[in-house]
Amino acid sequence: MNWREFWNGSHAIYVNERHQALHYDRIAKDIAALVPSPDACVLDYGCGQAESADLVARRCGMLYLYDAAPNVQERLRLRFGRDDRIVVLSTEALDAMSDHSLDMIVANSLIQYLTHAEFEALLALAHRKLKPTGQLVVADVIPADANAVDDVKALLGFAWQGGFLVAAGLGLVATFFSDYRKLREQIGLTRYAQQDIETLFSAHGFRASRAPTNIGHNQSRMMFVATPV
Repeated sequence: MNWREFWNGSHAIYVNERHQALHYDRIAKDIAALVPSPDACVLDYGCGQAESADLVARRCGMLYLYDAAPNVQERLRLRFGRDDRIVVLSTEALDAMSDHSLDMIVANSLIQYLTHAEFEALLALAHRKLKPTGQLVVADVIPADANAVDDVKALLGFAWQGGFLVAAGLGLVATFFSDYRKLREQIGLTRYAQQDIETLFSAHGFRASRAPTNIGHNQSRMMFVATPV
């Protein structure tokens, strides 16, 4: 199994429904705050379930959602198929999208599941699809020196604020025996030192800088905002 197969199948990555709802609400609000203008065309690349994508759509002209997992795409279409401000893209539709047509591309909590080659392919795609004035936001990047304690602290803090602390504690125990942990041990998560990821951005025609905050609850991880050069 690889990460794409994992996300395409059934999994229990969230400790309960409240955790899942608060997670997607926080992500959507953070992305919405980054939208550059009310008429912007925005692509959420590797969006996952994106349960609160309508919050982002209210802040932009058009929101495109893309996830490589076919089952996720289908669930997104069922959820947002009647929203004229949201378009769920297939891989073919994403490739066919006009070059230099997007104002912002967001890749949140994604590149840890990609190989270096896959991330470079994403950078090449983003450079083609973004307007010359557009922005690429890559968030929730795991630092090279990160440790599991930081993730646990971030989750427990989020759980305390969100009112699901007991469930989070039980969920941490369940995660130890989960397919997620087994896959993480088998193939790992891709990490980046800040200088290394900035070098990759530069090699693919972007000027990037680290943002002061990250999307989502885990502020031990990094977010970068890049513009084409």
